Amino acid sequence: MDRTLSADSTPIAYRRRGEGPPLVLVGGALGTAAADAPLAALLAPRFTVVTYDRRGRGASGSGGAGGAAGVRREIEDLAAVVTAAGPGASVFGMSSGGALALEAAAAGLPVELLAVYEPPYTPGASGLLLKARASDRLHRLLAAGDRAGAVELFLAATGVDPATVDRMRRAPLWPGLEALAPTLAYDDAVLGDGAVPAERFAAVTARTLVVCGGFSSARSRAATRTLAEALPRARHRTLTGQTHEVAPQVLAPVLVDFFARDVYTRQAS
Repeated sequence: MDRTLSADSTPIAYRRRGEGPPLVLVGGALGTAAADAPLAALLAPRFTVVTYDRRGRGASGSGGAGGAAGVRREIEDLAAVVTAAGPGASVFGMSSGGALALEAAAAGLPVELLAVYEPPYTPGASGLLLKARASDRLHRLLAAGDRAGAVELFLAATGVDPATVDRMRRAPLWPGLEALAPTLAYDDAVLGDGAVPAERFAAVTARTLVVCGGFSSARSRAATRTLAEALPRARHRTLTGQTHEVAPQVLAPVLVDFFARDVYTRQAS
């Protein structure tokens, strides 16, 4: 993997594959560049796809990334990767990686095309209460060193049933998930109180595609529509039969259609 330095000199590891206009993928919670590889491989015939290990994950440095200051650090990390990707880079963010991409765009990241898949906002009174309780419990578990508990909390919050969690705990992948558990605090911070920050996102000038799964929860689908309405240049799309764990082979053609067509239109104008 190659490396670039963020504004605070933290090394951020990234991988480049394919040829064409640059496209940066931003992973969600417990994700790494390796986890994004299947989607990247499907996009590589049309784009130069850049995947990266977010701060504290994989081959990237850790550095402090908690709270609001941590969100600023992650925005700086993404800005460094976008610069490394090359002029005119577009960005796709998965789940909480989508929230990070939107925060970066609102803060002035020079990106003209942006797509996100189900940033896990929880607007509404009940959603905000749910987020507050989950955040409090997450931080208590991490402070106590209970990484397994923190991962279980995250999985349950994303709809994974207890039987599946139990099977995952006995699988070879579990130690890797526990190793990434401290970074759940970073994703928690980027989502704020769970509300869609409409006032802040009014500053996003990028053309934005907001995508959700047709079989995702009603709360998730409603949140993506609220998000699309808050963005000045957004359109919304629902992928029939998909959940939060979207199939790369279903998502990839949608991203190709959005990024390739809009890049062509932009270059021709």
